[in-house]
Amino acid sequence: MCVIWGIPYLFIRIAVGELSPPTLVFFRTALAAVILLPFALSRDALRAAAARWLPLLVFATVEVAAPWLLLSSAEQHISSALAGLLISAVPLVGVVIATAMGNREHLGLATLGGLAVGLAGVVLIVGFDLRASEPVALLEMGGVVVGYAVGPAILARYLTKVPAMTVNGLALAICCIVYAPIAALHWPAAVPSLPVIGSIAVLSIVCTALAFLLFFALIAEIGPVRATVITYVNPAVAALLGVAVLHERFTVGMAAGFVLVLAGSVLSTRRRNVAEPALQTPEARAGEAV
Repeated sequence: MCVIWGIPYLFIRIAVGELSPPTLVFFRTALAAVILLPFALSRDALRAAAARWLPLLVFATVEVAAPWLLLSSAEQHISSALAGLLISAVPLVGVVIATAMGNREHLGLATLGGLAVGLAGVVLIVGFDLRASEPVALLEMGGVVVGYAVGPAILARYLTKVPAMTVNGLALAICCIVYAPIAALHWPAAVPSLPVIGSIAVLSIVCTALAFLLFFALIAEIGPVRATVITYVNPAVAALLGVAVLHERFTVGMAAGFVLVLAGSVLSTRRRNVAEPALQTPEARAGEAV
C-alpha cells in the first residue's frame, strides 16, 4: 500500500497537464468501476448495501469524490513532495476522529510517539519548502486530508456488513455517474498523449482497483487508525521516484527521514501488550477482539 499510494502523485501530475481534474476523476473511477463491479455485485451484497445506502454515499463522497477532485486540482499548483507532506497528516486527523468516536485504544504513548517520529521523518524527506503558487491549493489539500481520515472510520463503523469489494465497486460507480456530466463539459479537445493515457491506466487499475482491495484488507487486519499510517511512507516513495525517474538529488535528510518514517510506522502500528494499560472503552476492546 505504501508503494501503490506513493506513486499516484507522479501520475496525477502528468495527467492534469492535459486533463481537467473532473475529467481525470471520471476516467479513473469509470475504468476502476468497470473492473470491479462484475466481481462486486450479488443479490446478498446489494441487499446489504441497500440497507447501508446513506453511509455508502457518505463514504463515496469523503473517500473518493471530494478528495480525488481536490488532490487533482491542488497538484496543478503545488509539488508532489508538498502534497505528500500534507497527506501525511491523515493519521493525526484519524486519531482525533477515532477519539471523538469513543475509540481510545490508540492513545498509548508509544503510538503517539511513533506518529511524531513519522511526521518528523516526512519533514526531513520533503524538506521545509511549503511554497505554493496558490494558497487555495493548501486548503484543497486540507480537504483531502480530512476526507482520507474520515473514510476509513465510516467504513469500519458502518459498512462492516457490506462486502469490501461491493463497497469499493459501488462507491466508484457512484462517483463515475456524478462526474460524467461534469467531465463532458471539460472534455479534452484532442486525444490525450500516450503518457497521459498510461497515467490514467495506472491510476485506475493499480492505484484504485487493486489499492482499494488491499486497503480494505489492511483495515480489517489492523484497524482504521493504524491503516492510515501508510501515508507516512508515501513521501519516501515519491522522493525515490524523483531520484529514479526525474534524476533529482538524494540528500542525507531524505535518507535519515526514510529511516524515521519506517521507525514511526512500526511504533504506531505495533500491537499493545496484554500487560500494558489500555486507554480504550469497553466497546473499543470488544471491537478489537472481533
